[in-house]
Amino acid sequence: MKQRICMAVCATIAAITALAAEPDTLRLAEVTVTAIKQSADLSRQASAITVLDRGDVERNNVMTSRAATTQVPNVFIPDYGSRMTSTIYVRGIGTRIDQPAVGLTVDNVPVMCKENYDVDLVDIGRVETLRGPQSTLFGRNTLGGVMNVYTLSPLNYQGTRVLAQYGSHNTWRLGGGHYARPKPQLGLAATAYYTSTEGEFTNQYNGRRTDWERQGSGRIKVDWLPADGWQVANVLSLSVSRQGGYPYEYLATGQIAYNDTCFYRRTSVMDGLTVTHRGPWYSLSSITSYQYINDNMTLDQDFTTLPYFTLTQARREHAVTQDLVLRDIAAGQYHWLAGLWGFYRHMTMDAPVTFKDTGIASLIEEHVNEAIPAYPVMWDTREFVLGSHFTSPTWGMAAYHQSTLQLGQWTLTAGVRLDYEHSTLRYHSETHTGYSIWNRHTDSLHGHEAIDIDDRGHLSKDVFEILPRLSVVWQPSENRPHTIHASVSRGSKAGGFNTQMFSDVLQQRLMGMMGIGASYDVDRIVGYKPERAWNYEVGAHLASGNNRLTADVGLFYMDCRNRQLTVFPDGTTTGRVMTNAGQTRSLGVEAALQARLTERTTLVASYGWCDARFVKYHDGKADYKDKQVPYSPAHTLFAEARHNIGLGGDNRTLTLAVNVQGAGHIHWNEANTVTQPFYALLGANATLQLKHIGLQLWGTNLTGTRYRTFYFVSIGHEFLQRGHGRALGATLRLNFNT
Repeated sequence: MKQRICMAVCATIAAITALAAEPDTLRLAEVTVTAIKQSADLSRQASAITVLDRGDVERNNVMTSRAATTQVPNVFIPDYGSRMTSTIYVRGIGTRIDQPAVGLTVDNVPVMCKENYDVDLVDIGRVETLRGPQSTLFGRNTLGGVMNVYTLSPLNYQGTRVLAQYGSHNTWRLGGGHYARPKPQLGLAATAYYTSTEGEFTNQYNGRRTDWERQGSGRIKVDWLPADGWQVANVLSLSVSRQGGYPYEYLATGQIAYNDTCFYRRTSVMDGLTVTHRGPWYSLSSITSYQYINDNMTLDQDFTTLPYFTLTQARREHAVTQDLVLRDIAAGQYHWLAGLWGFYRHMTMDAPVTFKDTGIASLIEEHVNEAIPAYPVMWDTREFVLGSHFTSPTWGMAAYHQSTLQLGQWTLTAGVRLDYEHSTLRYHSETHTGYSIWNRHTDSLHGHEAIDIDDRGHLSKDVFEILPRLSVVWQPSENRPHTIHASVSRGSKAGGFNTQMFSDVLQQRLMGMMGIGASYDVDRIVGYKPERAWNYEVGAHLASGNNRLTADVGLFYMDCRNRQLTVFPDGTTTGRVMTNAGQTRSLGVEAALQARLTERTTLVASYGWCDARFVKYHDGKADYKDKQVPYSPAHTLFAEARHNIGLGGDNRTLTLAVNVQGAGHIHWNEANTVTQPFYALLGANATLQLKHIGLQLWGTNLTGTRYRTFYFVSIGHEFLQRGHGRALGATLRLNFNT
């Protein structure tokens, strides 16, 4: 399969390269953007870029970052059971917890908390995905790239939009927005959205659906032109989400069955204010945001029908960001951009682990009694709490600069970012319980021990990063849109603290007081270092035949050090830990093609191949050198063919489309012994578009392909999450322009 796909990609690249030499080419249509840090013509940037316009967004029902990446080569966002775990993998980079590998901005405002990435938006106008490190301009956690989402502006669009969708599993989506321009200088927009689903997967223990959801959101957007050269935009959004969870099946039985309640609840608020002033030769922009999230993940951490233990992770976070961007806009061969960035985040979290009867018996009493059989112990109660409370203030600042020099057919760009970050973790771990000791020889009570642990501590980290980027773009002719680019860049992903390990630290401390168990070095096991990578890339943006055929192709190599990897501690522990897993390297190919075969028929395809392997990683028991990095797919594939049928009159068409998206193989552990093979999901839709009304009938995973999206281990038990099966539905859109 791999060889056939690679041969097809090579043939495509060869064909496109040949077409690039044709003399009858036209310049690529310039993409109008509202980006502050990027060139208006994305085709001339030295980056691998995928852009979805409003037509792409609506045709494919794109409302989330996960849906937006299905067409992007080597980008993969799996469904991990809730909106909290919106992990992004790109070019072999990505981790399941804590810091993201890809940045997300909405209307130029960076989303600081990864748990806020998976939010539905009904007014997406365009999505840009830039692959490869973007840290020089966008800073922390853009090691793998950045996704820029832009919503509709009431200065560009006025009218009322309504969305109604119904699909399998009693899934509803209802949304609407009104965009007005009461004055030439003022635009106002308000949108609201609600979604509900009964869920697809059933917990065999209680017969209830595990993946039900209710979500509502609202946005108010103001675009104002107070004077010549000035523009002010403010976006205020609120989102409330309530979910069940999680569809994790026990690998040994193939069943989803657990006894304790699981859910995820999230309330988030974001306000972003952007003020831009354009002078005679410069543009100065200020981007200010306030972000708040209050969420609660509660789950049956053992995911069995036995009462082992449960985990709650309740967090509240406030964040403030400020970005100042100054760039010249004068005509000439030399252009520059400079900026200052700062942020402050304050997070508090309560993360208690509740041990229950089976957990106490098998994880504590059994081990103690095996070690000291003459004096068995009996816990005072059949349930107790390992309490953990955290406070984590983090702040940082950065200065960055980028210079661009135009020399005929060549465009040279050099940039650098100086980034400083200080993070602190204050922790309070406690448990208050006790146990009785029996004398087996006399069959009598030997004594009683009370356990009162009240640990407090303080950890801090300081990190300074230098993040350079060099690139060159060659445009053979001003009359042709083709560009060839090469770049070298350095990116980083922030370090942090393993808060989920504190319950294990406390558990081992407790067992140590009983004379067994191992002790953890808190400083070593809780903290992890930033991940850093150099990216080397060559690629091309090509077009031919009056823009009937456009393509992006590229090759990349990433050298990653202090690779952050989520691992599961040995034995019957309860947590998971982020570790720095030595060194990895990723190399791969990316290709995207759009061909207008006729005036009414279009073919779109994208493919990514990434070989990500450990160069150096030994976990103390095994050497994983040359093993493939887990969780990141080796292949990503998307292809769509669509045909428009005119029905007479203006704005009356029927569009038929069929698509396929695939990913795999995916190794689920460092030893590469558990694997999800490559899978492909077939979809189709038919859209009837009248003047103000659009009706779409759609289906996803029409063949009912069975696949898995997640793997993890808990107390030695292996679990997999099922992927979504066949779904059918209809979407109604009403669009009344004014």
